[in-house]
Amino acid sequence: MAATVLIVDDHPGFRSGARRLLASEGYEVLGEAANGVEAVALARDLKPELVLLDVQLPDTDGFAVSAELAQLEPAPRVVLVSSRDAADFGSLIANHDVLGFIPKSELSGSAIRELVS
Repeated sequence: MAATVLIVDDHPGFRSGARRLLASEGYEVLGEAANGVEAVALARDLKPELVLLDVQLPDTDGFAVSAELAQLEPAPRVVLVSSRDAADFGSLIANHDVLGFIPKSELSGSAIRELVS
Protein backbone atom coordinates (compact mmCIF):
# COMPACT_ATOMS: atom_id res chain seq x y z
CA MET A 1 0.00 0.00 0.00
CA ALA A 2 1.61 3.24 -1.13
CA ALA A 3 0.92 6.28 1.01
CA THR A 4 2.17 9.84 1.07
CA VAL A 5 4.05 10.79 4.22
CA LEU A 6 5.29 13.89 6.04
CA ILE A 7 8.14 13.25 8.50
CA VAL A 8 8.28 15.54 11.54
CA ASP A 9 11.34 15.35 13.80
CA ASP A 10 13.90 17.86 15.04
CA HIS A 11 16.85 15.54 14.33
CA PRO A 12 18.01 15.71 10.68
CA GLY A 13 19.65 12.28 10.98
CA PHE A 14 16.41 10.63 12.01
CA ARG A 15 14.48 12.39 9.24
CA SER A 16 17.02 11.25 6.67
CA GLY A 17 17.01 7.65 7.90
CA ALA A 18 13.22 7.54 8.11
CA ARG A 19 12.97 8.97 4.58
CA ARG A 20 15.24 6.24 3.19
CA LEU A 21 13.44 3.51 5.12
CA LEU A 22 9.96 4.64 4.10
CA ALA A 23 10.95 5.16 0.46
CA SER A 24 12.40 1.63 0.35
CA GLU A 25 9.08 0.34 1.70
CA GLY A 26 7.07 2.03 -1.05
CA TYR A 27 5.97 5.19 0.78
CA GLU A 28 6.22 8.56 -0.97
CA VAL A 29 7.80 11.09 1.39
CA LEU A 30 6.38 14.50 0.47
CA GLY A 31 8.42 16.53 2.91
CA GLU A 32 10.11 16.96 6.27
CA ALA A 33 9.55 19.37 9.14
CA ALA A 34 11.77 20.11 12.13
CA ASN A 35 9.12 21.58 14.44
CA GLY A 36 5.38 21.83 15.04
CA VAL A 37 4.80 25.09 13.18
CA GLU A 38 6.49 23.73 10.05
CA ALA A 39 4.60 20.45 10.42
CA VAL A 40 1.15 22.03 10.40
CA ALA A 41 2.04 24.40 7.54
CA LEU A 42 3.48 21.60 5.38
CA ALA A 43 0.58 19.27 6.17
CA ARG A 44 -1.85 22.02 5.12
CA ASP A 45 0.04 22.57 1.84
CA LEU A 46 1.11 19.04 0.93
CA LYS A 47 -1.93 17.10 2.24
CA PRO A 48 -0.06 13.91 3.19
CA GLU A 49 -2.08 10.81 3.97
CA LEU A 50 0.18 10.04 6.93
CA VAL A 51 2.33 12.10 9.31
CA LEU A 52 5.18 10.43 11.16
CA LEU A 53 5.36 12.74 14.18
CA ASP A 54 7.99 12.93 16.92
CA VAL A 55 6.48 13.39 20.38
CA GLN A 56 9.18 15.81 21.54
CA LEU A 57 9.68 18.85 19.32
CA PRO A 58 11.60 22.06 20.10
CA ASP A 59 8.56 24.37 19.93
CA THR A 60 5.77 22.11 21.19
CA ASP A 61 4.94 18.44 21.56
CA GLY A 62 3.51 15.91 19.15
CA PHE A 63 0.25 15.73 21.07
CA ALA A 64 -0.49 19.42 20.45
CA VAL A 65 0.55 19.07 16.80
CA SER A 66 -1.67 16.00 16.33
CA ALA A 67 -4.64 17.98 17.66
CA GLU A 68 -3.95 20.72 15.09
CA LEU A 69 -3.52 18.17 12.29
CA ALA A 70 -6.88 16.61 13.18
CA GLN A 71 -8.53 19.94 12.29
CA LEU A 72 -7.19 19.93 8.71
CA GLU A 73 -9.32 18.91 5.76
CA PRO A 74 -8.51 16.23 4.88
CA ALA A 75 -6.96 15.28 8.21
CA PRO A 76 -3.88 13.10 7.84
CA ARG A 77 -3.49 9.95 9.88
CA VAL A 78 -0.78 10.36 12.52
CA VAL A 79 1.76 7.89 13.90
CA LEU A 80 3.73 9.13 16.90
CA VAL A 81 7.40 8.21 17.33
CA SER A 82 9.89 8.81 20.10
CA SER A 83 13.21 7.57 21.40
CA ARG A 84 11.36 7.04 24.69
CA ASP A 85 9.04 4.16 25.45
CA ALA A 86 5.26 4.43 25.03
CA ALA A 87 4.82 3.85 28.77
CA ASP A 88 6.57 7.19 29.39
CA PHE A 89 3.57 8.99 27.90
CA GLY A 90 0.88 7.17 29.86
CA SER A 91 -2.62 7.63 28.51
CA LEU A 92 -1.66 10.64 26.36
CA ILE A 93 -1.30 8.41 23.30
CA ALA A 94 -4.73 6.81 23.77
CA ASN A 95 -6.36 10.19 24.41
CA HIS A 96 -5.25 11.73 21.10
CA ASP A 97 -6.51 11.21 17.59
CA VAL A 98 -3.51 9.14 16.42
CA LEU A 99 -3.16 5.68 14.93
CA GLY A 100 -0.63 4.74 17.56
CA PHE A 101 2.98 4.90 18.67
CA ILE A 102 6.21 3.33 17.40
CA PRO A 103 9.53 3.62 19.26
CA LYS A 104 12.12 5.08 16.89
CA SER A 105 14.30 2.00 17.34
CA GLU A 106 11.44 -0.17 16.00
CA LEU A 107 10.42 2.00 13.05
CA SER A 108 9.76 -0.05 9.93
CA GLY A 109 7.35 -0.15 7.05
CA SER A 110 5.66 -3.19 8.57
CA ALA A 111 5.22 -1.45 11.94
CA ILE A 112 3.52 1.46 10.17
CA ARG A 113 1.37 -0.88 8.06
CA GLU A 114 0.16 -2.63 11.22
CA LEU A 115 -1.12 0.68 12.59
CA VAL A 116 -2.54 1.92 9.30
CA SER A 117 -4.51 -1.21 8.41
